Order: sequence, then C-alpha cells, then structure tokens
Amino acid sequence: MTHQTSPRNPAHAPGTNAASDAGPAPAAATPRDFSFAIGSRLTGPDGQPRPGRTGTITTPHGTIQTPAFIPVATQAAVKAVLPEAMAELGAQALLANAYHLYLQPGADLLDEAGGLGQFMNWHGPTFTDSGGFQVMSLGSGFKKVIDMAGPKAPSGQGADDAVAPGKERLANVDEDGVWFKSHLNGDQHRFTPEVSVGIQHQLGADIMFAFDELTTLHNSRGYQEEALERTRRWAQRCLDEHARLTGERAAKPYQALFGVIQGAQYEDLRRQACGDLAAMRTMFSSLEHGFDGYGIGGALEKANLGTIVGWCAEELPEDKPRHLLGISEPDDLFTAVENGADTFDCVSPTRVARTGAFYTADGRFNLPGAKYKRDFSPLEEGCDCYTCAHYTRAYIHHLIKAKEMVAHTLISVHNERFTVRLVDRIRVSIQDGTFWDLRDEVLGRYYAPKA
Repeated sequence: MTHQTSPRNPAHAPGTNAASDAGPAPAAATPRDFSFAIGSRLTGPDGQPRPGRTGTITTPHGTIQTPAFIPVATQAAVKAVLPEAMAELGAQALLANAYHLYLQPGADLLDEAGGLGQFMNWHGPTFTDSGGFQVMSLGSGFKKVIDMAGPKAPSGQGADDAVAPGKERLANVDEDGVWFKSHLNGDQHRFTPEVSVGIQHQLGADIMFAFDELTTLHNSRGYQEEALERTRRWAQRCLDEHARLTGERAAKPYQALFGVIQGAQYEDLRRQACGDLAAMRTMFSSLEHGFDGYGIGGALEKANLGTIVGWCAEELPEDKPRHLLGISEPDDLFTAVENGADTFDCVSPTRVARTGAFYTADGRFNLPGAKYKRDFSPLEEGCDCYTCAHYTRAYIHHLIKAKEMVAHTLISVHNERFTVRLVDRIRVSIQDGTFWDLRDEVLGRYYAPKA
C-alpha cells in the first residue's frame, strides 16, 4: 500500500549541533574555504587560445587536479569496487547520489556517521548530485542525457508528457518542487530546492549541486523555456537555503554549491541560464556570495557537446570550476576539455563492466566472447591497474561464465583506471603543449575500424 512520507527535516537531524568539549571550537565554515585556481591554458593548433585549462580545486577534504574524471559511487559505493581500490587506481574524488542515499539509508544517518566520506571510508573530496536527474528519469523513464531524444508521444498526448516505452511516470513536477514515488517500495516523497540542499548538507559532500529540472530532447521549445525559468527560481532558493544551513552548521566543513545550467540545445537558453546563475548572490553572514562553481547538465546530442560546453565557458565566470554531468567516452572527454569543462562524472566504466565489456587503447571489447577462453594475456597490455597486473582474460572470462561476482570487480577496476588515466594524460598534455597530438593518437586508435 502506498503512503506519503514527509521529507526529513535537516534542521532537526542528528549531528547538526555537534558541540565538543575538546579544545576551542573550529573556525566557522565560509565560502572562502573552497577555491579554484587556473593553471595552464590550452592553445589551439593555430596558436589561438581555447577554453580548455588545467586547475586545482581546493576543498576541506583535499584538492582535485583538473581536468579530472570523477567516478560515480551512487549509493556510497562504486559498484563492486572498494573505496581503497578507487584511491589506489588514482581517483581524486567520488560522486554519490542524493536521491538514492535519501531513500536508503537516510541522509540523517550519514550526518550522524560524520558525512559521506567518513561513512564509506573515503578520505578525499566528494560530490553529491541534487536528485534532478532522477526527476527526469522517474518522470519519463529515460536513462541517458546524451542523444536522449525519446519516443514519439502517444496519440493525443503532447511531447512534453512522453514516457519511455514500458515505463510508468513516477515523478510529477510543479512550481514548488517534485512529488515522486520511491522505486524501492512505491512510497511518495516530496523534493523541493530546500529539501534537496538540506539532504546534501546532511550527506556532507564537499561539492553539491542545486536542484534543477532536467528536460529531454523531446520536450517542446515552450516547455524548455518554462522549465529553465523554474530551474532559475529553484537555483536562487537553493543558494538561499545553502547560506542558511552553512550558518546553522557552522562547525561543519564548508560545502560548495554548484548551480546547474540547463537549456537543452538552444544557444540563447544556455547563455541566458549561464548569465542568470552567474549573477545570483545571497548573504553568508556578512559575505555576499554566489555559486562556487557550475554544472553543465541537460539533454544534448553528442554532436553538439563541444558547442554547448563552449557556449557555457564563454558566459560563466572563468575563476569558477565547470562540471559536465554524465560523460566518459574518450571522444567526449577530449571535446569537453577542449571547450572548457574541468571535471566529469559517469557510471559507464562500471556499468559496462557488469556486462563483461572492457576498455583498451584499441577500443572496447566484450570479454564473454568465446575467443577469450584461452587468452592468457591481461585485459590490456601495458596497463598499470591491479587487474592487469594479476589476472588474465581467460580467467576473467571463466568468472563471467561461472557467474562469479568478482568478475565485475576486476573489470570495473580496469575500466575506472583506464578512464582516470586518460583524463590524467589529457591534463598533462595541456601542461606540456601536446594536447592535439594526444587527441589524434588516442582517438585515431580507439575508434579505428576493427578487423
């Protein structure tokens, strides 16, 4: 039986007034505890400056050298991989999902445990998303943001109401927020900008995202405009609530809040969103401050990725980091960096690993194939990951056929290392001036026709 559940009130959560008798109280949290410093800048083959750059994001739990790939730990865990293994393979930060952690085990529990990092034994910086993607996913049934064109609407139904085939609408948006049904048990919950920010404050991530409405490519221009204006109003409410909670939880480490840029594939809407969010301010005690960085979100066609990121880079403050939500393919990474994105997250490295797919410099391959049964080479020759140092394709092929779960772990470790290492190489190539050569070498080999 479905019943309505009220959102947890962050103001009355355990751990929000953590007074201590041991020594003087720590300095109050302030936006000055988070920063971004630009390092090297990318120049084009013609010698002209490009938006790409390297930089350093400084958080209370450590620094992130950018560009950087941020692996996804949806439910406070990277699927099938220990946090210690993620640190060993070079991950600088992890991103968790506020919606999922709100439902289970509850944001109040993570707050009581000392925050996301402490709870999962991860000692570096952490990100949490706002739940905006789940609004779209639960509402329309679409699971991707790139090429998320969607199906045609049924007869008599507008495109703005379209739902993916075989899916039920589990979320409904109104001016104040979103009602959604839990995918776990059907309970009804309410997310508003204030609830989302409150949950993320309890989760304790170093970088949070403002609550937004993610549209699909199938939505009409009129609805895109309506949703963008709603996201703008929600963004200001998120910023105001963030300032209030920062003051209320002053003994906690400062948590940065990123605004999220929507606008689908419309240049005027993307530029308008950037300008609106860049101009937003609120008061943190006596300090007037805006967003600490920006997430570039929303549905887009793969071919327009670089163009859209470029529009945003031209409009957003240069001294704030830009996070591109949901990419990890090699061509997308090069395109995003070239056009000014600093960090990225994606579930693909572990998601495809669970189907037996693994990445190499020569492309992506499927390990369940019979040709790997007696292949005693590593997943990738020359790879420095734990899996390639200790196991063969034949062994992992056997694990897949035997349905042993450790197969997912071994391939996931390799795929995450492949992606993290590639972005590390991109960062170094900007510093030493070899970006274009590296791009041509990597993409030419990865996407070369297979025999």
